[in-house]
Amino acid sequence: MSDAKNAAMNDSVYDVVVVGAGAAGLSAALVLGRARRRVAVVDAGTPRNAPAAHMHGFLSRDGMPPAALLEVGRTEVAGYGVELIEGRVDHIEPGFLVHLTGGPALRARRVLVATGLRDELPEIPGVRERWGRDLLHCPYCHGYEVRGEPIGVLGTHPGAVSQALLLQKWSADIVFFPHTLALADGERERLAARGVRVIDGVIKRLVVDEDRLRGVELAEGSVVPRSAAFVFPHMLPQDALLTDLGCERDENGWVTTDPSGRTSVSGLWAVGNVADRRAQVITAAGMGSAAAIAIDHDLVDEEVARDVEDYRTAEAKSPASLRPITHAISLEGRRV
Repeated sequence: MSDAKNAAMNDSVYDVVVVGAGAAGLSAALVLGRARRRVAVVDAGTPRNAPAAHMHGFLSRDGMPPAALLEVGRTEVAGYGVELIEGRVDHIEPGFLVHLTGGPALRARRVLVATGLRDELPEIPGVRERWGRDLLHCPYCHGYEVRGEPIGVLGTHPGAVSQALLLQKWSADIVFFPHTLALADGERERLAARGVRVIDGVIKRLVVDEDRLRGVELAEGSVVPRSAAFVFPHMLPQDALLTDLGCERDENGWVTTDPSGRTSVSGLWAVGNVADRRAQVITAAGMGSAAAIAIDHDLVDEEVARDVEDYRTAEAKSPASLRPITHAISLEGRRV
């Protein structure tokens, strides 16, 4: 397809609209911008990891503030002509008319959703205030930073037991607070074998002094000194844009995708935490890149099919006298 034809086709239609400008969305936009696609990224400015001061486990970016990564990413994608739009997508019509809350509607050939997930925290005083600071979630993201410290694990989710078993590598002083979680005998044995102390009782609050976590107070009044704590939040994918368009879910309620992030709805991709709760920043970035390549291939396939159809139509309409004349050539090189 000629550049002029491509530009004319794209005057009012984006090749791809990306919803969400975290690591997944921006990585996808970067690859697509470099592929000379017309791309818009719509972002509401509420990243999941905003409370965290630093991110870890991202090769070459270990310890970088999450906001700094996004700032660099936005600058990079803008350099390739990607349009960055501040706003929230209200809904997407079939056929990919992307409606912004209180704003315009963007028409797209393909849509990539990277809206992440929401962490639902237990209603314990102090939890929300300390979240992302000295109340943490991922041992692989934050365990090293609290190595050797007295650590508490709040038993507000079945996954908390696994957290406590993992954390023993970073500290020999781990206390598991079952809270309202009923532990099976086998779980208590595993914790004990790992050197994790179990202190029963309902958690009343996190004790904070001078803007630092100092301990966990139980309902009966005792305080167990701790300088860091871990909690396993209930993770809720922000996937309404996907499910409203009819995307299939798996047995756990998460939207199903193929390895490239393609959903069950043609032309619609989902990457990052909206599709995989385990995705860390570096994982989400890779998912965005893989999806972008798959989307570009999908667009090229569509364009080639259209160009072939146009070519055949033009061939059929052109006078026979203007068509290229071909001759069969014999083995001796003579025309026949």
